[in-house]
Amino acid sequence: MTLIKNPLCGLVLSLTMAASAIASDTIKIGIAGPFSGPVSQYGEMQQQGVRAAITMINRAGGVDGKMLEAIPYDDGCEPKQAVTVANSIVRDGVNYVVGHLCSNSTQPATDIYKEENILVITGSTNPGITSRGYDNIFRTIGIDSEQGAVAAQFIAERLKPNRVAVIHDKQQYGKGVAMVVKQQLEGRGINIVSTDGINSGEKDFSALVSKLKRENADVVYYGGYHPELALIMRQAKASGFSPRFMGPEGLGNKDIAYLSGDAVEGLLVTLPKRYDLESANAEVVSYLKESGVDPVGPFIWTSYAAVQALAEAMRHADESNPKAVAKQLHQMTIDSVIGPIRWDEKGDLQGFQFNIYEWHADGSGTPVH
Repeated sequence: MTLIKNPLCGLVLSLTMAASAIASDTIKIGIAGPFSGPVSQYGEMQQQGVRAAITMINRAGGVDGKMLEAIPYDDGCEPKQAVTVANSIVRDGVNYVVGHLCSNSTQPATDIYKEENILVITGSTNPGITSRGYDNIFRTIGIDSEQGAVAAQFIAERLKPNRVAVIHDKQQYGKGVAMVVKQQLEGRGINIVSTDGINSGEKDFSALVSKLKRENADVVYYGGYHPELALIMRQAKASGFSPRFMGPEGLGNKDIAYLSGDAVEGLLVTLPKRYDLESANAEVVSYLKESGVDPVGPFIWTSYAAVQALAEAMRHADESNPKAVAKQLHQMTIDSVIGPIRWDEKGDLQGFQFNIYEWHADGSGTPVH
């Protein structure tokens, strides 16, 4: 029998071995968030933060010589799409995820990540995400019970309202934080005149505005994202109704001013501190500006810190073993762009601080002291 040698076999084998070597020198980090849809600007901040952190870490040599690689997955802030994303991440062999951002997307996706041993650092704020006892979930932001308490204290002690109306978008995040504020205000003896749920994507709020006017609410707290509140404020002002509006970090962006016009003036928002103003972050701010990125966005910094945390834990554990990296995170205090971060047994940050900002028609927010 005559053996026929194929000169391509050696080439194919060499290319396969080279590809394997390259793959082993790269650590994939999935970015899961809303990169399309009405709240995509939050996902954009997320990507900006992750990519900036990866660039800076890789420039410094990566993680023990291995380079980090960002792989984006768009969940559209939709639970069903988030499940599809989570399954894609499993199929792609990605062990680490920064995301998701919307709480209603994070909840179902993390059930899959738990089963598949994928480590997640999220920017979601709903307490239910970490209350399930999963040891693979962490946050780089505070939770709504903390955020809601800050808002309720401010409303009661600084605004001193007579009649408060509470509105939410019926979703896990929006309803969750709104109910915290309502309960906290009721505990302080504040008169809650109404609690209403609206539908995400709704456009006509004339009936709601008329009801709020009849109830003579002087403060309206809204739990949810900015597109709906922007329209509520715009329609309220057009009808001659001008209560003080307040809400959580899902409102704090420039687009709310674009959608609501000057009706946004005076809106109060709870947000993380301005990390771009910290002197320790000057190098990162400079890099972001050079890249054409506005460094103000809070989710830039929480996402950047998530990558920092993953990288630091990987340096102290086997990066191919997410369980070992998660165990390391639970034991560490990490110096990050949002300050020293340490987690409790549930994966919630210890000592996170929400501040209050007043929003303006130019899309900027100024701290309220």
